[in-house]
Amino acid sequence: MNPDETQGVTSLVDLLDRLILPPEPAPVPMTPETAGWWILGAVLLVGLGWVLRRGIADWQANAYRRAAVRELDTVGEDPAAIAAIMRRTALAAWPRDEVAGLTGEDWVTFLRDSGDFPERMARTLAQAPYTPGIEADEGLSLAAEAWIRHHRREGVR
Repeated sequence: MNPDETQGVTSLVDLLDRLILPPEPAPVPMTPETAGWWILGAVLLVGLGWVLRRGIADWQANAYRRAAVRELDTVGEDPAAIAAIMRRTALAAWPRDEVAGLTGEDWVTFLRDSGDFPERMARTLAQAPYTPGIEADEGLSLAAEAWIRHHRREGVR
C-alpha cells in the first residue's frame, strides 16, 4: 500500500473518538398521564375513607360489648352478677322500653332469640337475682360471654 492510500483510512479508535453521544431523553414523569388514573385514585381514596369510617363506627358501637366482657372476667361464676351484666348489656343494645321490663319466661325467650343462649342457663339467669345461693350451671360465664360477643338485634321482638 502506498502512503497516499493510508491517509484516507482511519483506524477504529479514530472513528470511536469522533462519535457524538445522542442526547439524553427527557425523564419519565411519575404522575399519571390520563384522567382515568386520577379518577381511579379518587375512587380508591373515597372507598378507603368509607371503610375506615365504618370500621371506627363499628368499633365504637361495640364498646359496650368489650366493657361487659371485661366485667364478666372479674365476677367468675356468680349467676346473680352474670345476670346483672347480661341485663346491662341488653339495655345498652336495645331500647330500654323493649328489655327493661322483661322477666321470667320473657327474659328467657329474649336471650334465646337474640343469641342462641341455652335455655337452661337462661332460666338460671332469670332466677339468680331473686334466689340467693343459686347453683351456677357449668360454663355459664362462657355462654354469657358468647352471648355478649355475638347477640344480634334481627328478629327479636
